[in-house]
Amino acid sequence: MAGEDLIELKFRLADGTDIGPTKYAPATSVATLKEKIISQWPKDNENGPKTVNDLKLINAGKILENNRTLAESRLPVGELPGAVITMHVVLRPPMPDKISDKLRKDSAKKTGCSCSIL
Repeated sequence: MAGEDLIELKFRLADGTDIGPTKYAPATSVATLKEKIISQWPKDNENGPKTVNDLKLINAGKILENNRTLAESRLPVGELPGAVITMHVVLRPPMPDKISDKLRKDSAKKTGCSCSIL
C-alpha cells in the first residue's frame, strides 16, 4: 500500500534532457525536490543552479512554491494511477550585482544625445 502512495516524477530541463523518474512521498517539500535536482544537474553544463532559489518548478502551468509539499501542490487534472508526472525546470536568470547595475545606469545617463534644429 505504501508504494501506491508514492508520486513518480521526472524533471524536464530547458535543453530537453530529463532527470528521473524517481518516486517521492506526498509529504516531500518542493525545496527538497529542487535540492535533488541541483545534486543531479548535468555536470557538463557550467551554468547550473547553485541554490533552490535559482530554480523554478512548473507543474501544469503553475509555479510551485518552496514551502509547499507535493500533496499541497499537486493538481488532480490529468493524473492517472501509475503515470509519471513531468515537471518543467526553469533556471532563473542571474540577478545583476548592484555595482554593475549602477555603472549601467550611470553610463546610460552620460550617453544621452540631443538634437538642435536651426
